[in-house]
Parts: sequence; structure tokens; C-alpha cells
Amino acid sequence: MARICVFCASSQRVAPRYLRLAELVGAELAGRGHHLVSGCGRHSMMGALARAARAAGGHTLGVIPELFMGVGVEDAEVDELEVTADLHTRKHRMIQMSDAFLALPGGLGTLDELLEVWVGRDLGEHPKPVVVLDPDGVFTPLRDLVTALGESGFVLPTAVSAVTWTSAVGEALDAVEAALATDARLPVAPRGRGAEAHGEMRPA
Repeated sequence: MARICVFCASSQRVAPRYLRLAELVGAELAGRGHHLVSGCGRHSMMGALARAARAAGGHTLGVIPELFMGVGVEDAEVDELEVTADLHTRKHRMIQMSDAFLALPGGLGTLDELLEVWVGRDLGEHPKPVVVLDPDGVFTPLRDLVTALGESGFVLPTAVSAVTWTSAVGEALDAVEAALATDARLPVAPRGRGAEAHGEMRPA
């Protein structure tokens, strides 16, 4: 069992196929016995992800800044909730409490979160897996840019390879689990319902 932080879109303008992608990820993550860590939004991919995880028997942990509370955007059904002072603190709490990171297609917030954990892994701030699930190639320009920066000497090869790129849900979760299985800190449990949540959280 691991705490997997998923970054994804909160925009309600995304195509329905991305909501379905988020639902598949939530169900698969929970089916493998993992806990979901997310930004605690109720709309778009973020909401679809959490609802699907709970429907599959998973445990959801939401981290949300105080300014978003009480305005109708928070996931009111989250199993455990942490409210932070601001967006900056929210991001770093999500990073701190998670064992691995999975980025789905998203906007500027998703890009910010992905780059934060990508750079952090490369600089040795954390050893946690960073995986991107991008079935439609939304992030292909980003991947190509970083590859080009590496070829030009601006980015080290270790940084270019610090992220695992995938295109299918099972492939993405397999990549997360394979990386966690090589980390002595956190052996991956057999598939099934996850264990009790751990950490400094309070009930929603």
C-alpha cells in the first residue's frame, strides 16, 4: 500500500474522455490497495478521480488551501482532509505526505506540481517515483522541450530520465509500483483494499 499523489485538471472545460481517464486511474489505484492523495477538488478530473477511487473501496486524502474552502469547489466526501494556509503550503504538504507522484493531463497547476516533484527528484530532495500518464500526447511538447534542453547541455541526462512517461493506466501504475518495490522504505502490498491511513491528518 502506498500513498499516490495524482496531479490532474480541475477545469470543467476538458473533454469527457479525460474525465473517464481520471475515473479509470482512481479505480485502478484503489483496486491495487493504494491511497489517493489529491488537491481535494470536486470538479473535472480531480473530482472524477476521487469519486472513482472511493467507489472502488479506496481511501482518499485531500489537501486544500483555506481560500477554496466553503466556495463549492472542495470534495465534501473526502475521507481525510487537511486545510493549508495557501497554495504553496498545499503543494508541499502533498509532496511531503506522498510516496509517489502520477501526473495526468492538466493545466498550469498540474505543470507546476509536475515540475516541482521532477526537479526535487533530480536534486535529491526526495527519491519518490514521478510518472506521467499521457495517452493523447498532451505533454509531448514538454517532453520534447526537456529532451532538447538535455541535448543542448542545459539539462543533465539524469534529470531528463527522472520521469517515467506512460500512455496507459495499467502501465502507469505498474511503473509506480515497480519503482516503489525497489525502494526499501516502502514495499508494495498485494493487491486489494489498502491498510489504514497514516500521518498527520484529520477526518473530513
